[in-house]
Amino acid sequence: MKKFLLTTAFIATVCASGTAQADKLDDIIASGKLRCAVVLDFPPMGMRDDKNEPQGFDVDYCKDLAKALGVEAKIVETTFPERIPALMANKVDVGVASTSDTLERAKTVGMTIPYYAFEDVVVANEKAGIKSWEDMKGKTIGATAGTYEAIWAEKQVKGWGVGAFRPYQSQADVFLALSQGQIDATVATTEVAEANMKTGKFPGLSLAGKTPMVPDYVALIAKREEYGLLNYMNLFINQQVRTGRYAELYHKWISKNDPADLTIHGIYR
Repeated sequence: MKKFLLTTAFIATVCASGTAQADKLDDIIASGKLRCAVVLDFPPMGMRDDKNEPQGFDVDYCKDLAKALGVEAKIVETTFPERIPALMANKVDVGVASTSDTLERAKTVGMTIPYYAFEDVVVANEKAGIKSWEDMKGKTIGATAGTYEAIWAEKQVKGWGVGAFRPYQSQADVFLALSQGQIDATVATTEVAEANMKTGKFPGLSLAGKTPMVPDYVALIAKREEYGLLNYMNLFINQQVRTGRYAELYHKWISKNDPADLTIHGIYR
């Protein structure tokens, strides 16, 4: 009887261990769908077309990932501040939302290798007289709360000791405030700045040169403990680049020029 109980306990332990090993990657495949958090007021990465359907680089990237997994892509619109809370609340499976790979965020969520890299510029209200990033000193600067650009801009304002920083919930709110003169300048990626200015919805704006910020490398995100899913997405990003799909999406949504380099010498290979 003792041997029987020990054997039964061992089998139960093995079965329990097997169950525990199932991860989010398995769950996604079993469910037949991949729920991606995507910011849809961040053109050309995420936006809506004339029929109100999601489109953009990040939208296509989510669809590519779903296709690789053999499941259906579900686009879940989120704002920048909502990306991580949506993931932690299990409202989405992954974030394909231009999330900067900061060390602070990595305390909360798991991040892949970079799937895109941004450079940032100053966008100013023409009446503010701003010609470069140094001219922002003493001005009122706004940016989308929680973003790489907002963190940098707020730090600059605090360091200068003059001027003011105002956070906004969305990129559209920032550009509207800028166009209306509520703020003097913002910091945005080149892609977003050009896309918003081309819409004609935000008159009276001008580009005032690049910032001294390092390239903004962005990652796909998942829950920190989901190693299987994170490893899969790392390989997926690698294959997007080496198959030419990354360049194809870049040319479709961003520019006909060569896509941004995702490697850092001596680190990413």
